[in-house]
Amino acid sequence: MTSPLLIRPPTPQDYAAWKPLWDGYNAFYEREGPTALPDAITQATWQRFFDAYEPVHALVAERDGKLVGLTHYLFHRSTTRIEPTCYLQDLFTLQSERGQGVGRKLIEGVYQHAQRVGGHRVYWQTHVTNTAGRTLYDKVAEHSGFIIYATTV
Repeated sequence: MTSPLLIRPPTPQDYAAWKPLWDGYNAFYEREGPTALPDAITQATWQRFFDAYEPVHALVAERDGKLVGLTHYLFHRSTTRIEPTCYLQDLFTLQSERGQGVGRKLIEGVYQHAQRVGGHRVYWQTHVTNTAGRTLYDKVAEHSGFIIYATTV
């Protein structure tokens, strides 16, 4: 039987435990080695979680005193809604924790925060090859059929 899971906002003292999860997330999307994010981005991301004026938020999953998952999300305006819209930007769990409800609990934590601030929509994107993630996402949300386009400017 697995130990209870705690979903909570990170504290500044969590950095050393959060960083390997962040690195794992980035490695999944091939941002490692020569394509790794600059440390300045990692540091700015971490600091944003603790700045009350930033729309960027985070939750971590903790089991037995160890961080086993993370999610980062932000709120933004929309031209089709009055209330804030929530974009779930990052979600990652340790390989050893997959299939044990960690990802689902982190997503539910984001849903709860969105509801607390009056939001009614949470959305995210993933790569088409993320089969394990998509198996979960198909259970907790609806695929709207949109295709994402992006470019560097």
